[in-house]
Amino acid sequence: MPDGAATLLRGLYALTPDETDTARLLARAGQVLEGRPALLQYRNKTASAALRRKQARALQALCRAAGVPFVINDDLALALEIAADGAHLGREDGPPAAAREALGRERILGLTCYADWGRAAEAAAVGADYIAFGAMFPSATKPHAPPAPFALITRAKQELGLPVAAIGGITLDNAPRVLAAGADLLAVIGDVFAAADPAARATAYRALF
Repeated sequence: MPDGAATLLRGLYALTPDETDTARLLARAGQVLEGRPALLQYRNKTASAALRRKQARALQALCRAAGVPFVINDDLALALEIAADGAHLGREDGPPAAAREALGRERILGLTCYADWGRAAEAAAVGADYIAFGAMFPSATKPHAPPAPFALITRAKQELGLPVAAIGGITLDNAPRVLAAGADLLAVIGDVFAAADPAARATAYRALF
């Protein structure tokens, strides 16, 4: 992982929304970064490959200036191309072991485990840097995602020894329940990026830790 990244895998994990307006995306991301999230992930399910590359490079520059590790969602090739700090991959994004080898040990590998204990165990076995469970609550971003029980977070903390990210419908109000289960990272899109003051909201999340 990048120098110091291991100590940063606790706190707000800010995920970008699907945004085609790059200027708006960067302005919002800049505000979020003022709140010092632990990580920022570029996630855009609707953009073309060219736009994704453009946005990723611009966001990476913002993150480097802010000293916040930058992770690419669901696109290992793009993460490698721009030398991002890491990649976050789902079950459709290739074998976890191959991703670990491609990224090397100096970059972050995060794996979505949904509510699947077997995938979480595999993630630990291949040397993932963190795992993510969700949806923890009903989510507008993934309305059909099956719920993940809080007990998965607690079990993973006890048995796998990896930082655990929780995702799905997390807000400032319900976040303490997830933290009480043992989550290290709170992966949030709307409650931060759609806030009236993203910097203040990100800072408020940081205060939870």
